[in-house]
Amino acid sequence: MSTERWLPFPRPPGEVRLYCVPHAGGGASSFRPWIGAMPGVAVCPLQPPAREARFRDEPIRAMEQMASEIADVVQDSADGPYAVYGHSLGALTAFETVRELRRRDSRTPMPVHLFVSGCPAPQIRDSLLPNVHDASDEEVVALLRRLGGTPESLLGDPGLLGLILPAVRADLEVKETYRYTPEAPLDLPLTVLDADDDPRAGTAGTAAWREQAAAEFALHTVGQGHFAVFEQAQITHKYLLEALTPWL
Repeated sequence: MSTERWLPFPRPPGEVRLYCVPHAGGGASSFRPWIGAMPGVAVCPLQPPAREARFRDEPIRAMEQMASEIADVVQDSADGPYAVYGHSLGALTAFETVRELRRRDSRTPMPVHLFVSGCPAPQIRDSLLPNVHDASDEEVVALLRRLGGTPESLLGDPGLLGLILPAVRADLEVKETYRYTPEAPLDLPLTVLDADDDPRAGTAGTAAWREQAAAEFALHTVGQGHFAVFEQAQITHKYLLEALTPWL
């Protein structure tokens, strides 16, 4: 594991690091437009293997390994207050990463905030996504079209599809084999960013994140659709900045 491979962009200036975990099949570039967009916040997109600049790396297929490697990156690179953000599958990964950090006996402090979006609470069994990680390419592409967020120019190009499908399938396997294990709620602020008409995260499942927070909890609506947090980035950044203001 190389911290530099997980953090492909130079760290921007800012008092608080914000480690960002992408959605299934997504990469660090999903969050690149956020870099420099929030004064005082050093946005640090994470790059899982098997995509973008790491397309030759072996993909990760289990949540335990994914959370453990990201926890290693945080411990190796955090040099002050930091927060963790995850979208969709990245929300579950961010949550499990924070729990992994809590389990470790180390001098690395816990994050000052956890942000999640586009995902039901981990204790809610997700029935919205079928088991497709070992399905045909056509079925996987149909799922990606239904969820949105993937350009049609990419989905319709067999050559490009061959580059992204290994990462998509691996991420879907991470999601489909994930099993929530009850632990004590997190003793840190938790903010959930919701979206209307999100086929991946219903209202009840999103609100159930409250059960995972022993400290402050906030639930905000940012727009419509599964990728509203990116499409309505100014609103998303407003809520992130408000939550992080005490450390800026």
